[in-house]
Amino acid sequence: MPPLVSILIPAYNAGQWIAETIKSAQAQTWPRKEIIVVDDGSKDQTLSVIRRFETSGVKVATQANQGGSAARNMAFAISQGEYIQWLDADDLLVADKIERQMEALGRCSGPRTVLSSAWGSFYYRSRKARFTPTELWKTLSPIEWLLSKYQRCTYMPPATWLLSREITQSAGPWDTRLSFDDDGEYFCRLISKSDGVYFVPEAKSLYRHSGSGSMSYVGQSDKKMESLMISMKSHVEQIRAVEDSARVKAACLQYLQWWSFYFVPSRPDLTRETEKLAASLGGHLQPPRLWNNRYQVVQKMFGWNVAKRAQSLVPQMRASFSRSWDKALFRLGGQNS
Repeated sequence: MPPLVSILIPAYNAGQWIAETIKSAQAQTWPRKEIIVVDDGSKDQTLSVIRRFETSGVKVATQANQGGSAARNMAFAISQGEYIQWLDADDLLVADKIERQMEALGRCSGPRTVLSSAWGSFYYRSRKARFTPTELWKTLSPIEWLLSKYQRCTYMPPATWLLSREITQSAGPWDTRLSFDDDGEYFCRLISKSDGVYFVPEAKSLYRHSGSGSMSYVGQSDKKMESLMISMKSHVEQIRAVEDSARVKAACLQYLQWWSFYFVPSRPDLTRETEKLAASLGGHLQPPRLWNNRYQVVQKMFGWNVAKRAQSLVPQMRASFSRSWDKALFRLGGQNS
């Protein structure tokens, strides 16, 4: 019998997308799979949409709203699969994604090797997804993968991964304290305990850009900034457990420098905490800089707060326009026209 793969989907107020996501899981060509959806106390029609799939074998569980990490932990506790596929409620799997990765298992060193895939981003029309390779689109040892992530501040969405149950259990549960970068912290922790990352370019998943309301957007949320601080500490701890060298400390300082931008000026307490973490690495942080010269001109004219706000809002406005345009085309012609 081929191994059973558990496709685990946490869902909260995802009524607009969840049916498409579940259908992409059902369409997987891998013959043995179970699909588990945990509704995290949604206030929209998410649960009623999920219930329609129960007759086709989808397992549905519910809980009071506790956050995505708690929903994922519940889904994993219910699951029986020898392999785990995480899938967010608005993302999609290309039909042969799991099959391609399962076929690659024979080329891996063992069950503690994790498999990643190529991924494309889209708004509404999944056929228009853009695949933009990064330094993480490679087969890498744990330390080399983590160093690339820290130095370049890049990432891989949850849907890209396929994991054995053994390494998933070894990593421990998702951290329920986190409302931002919960996936970044979790996969950093998991990879630090793995034998390495095996990249399968033929396997593909699709990541939906869902706007400023998504968990991947910090904004001015104190809760998300505090979550980011917890995640940053974990990132530093996990990579130093793998290798505590000068290059690791330098990568950690680079990583802290990037993310400390979000704490200034509204959270001086978190700024001090970040500086203390940098000092423990034998370094210090520079004053945060704006990422584009045009906003540095704004800073000279109107001050840091206005420039920082502009740097955040202008890309959001552009993305909002692109999203609205893509939505109009999606509705006008249909996704598969």
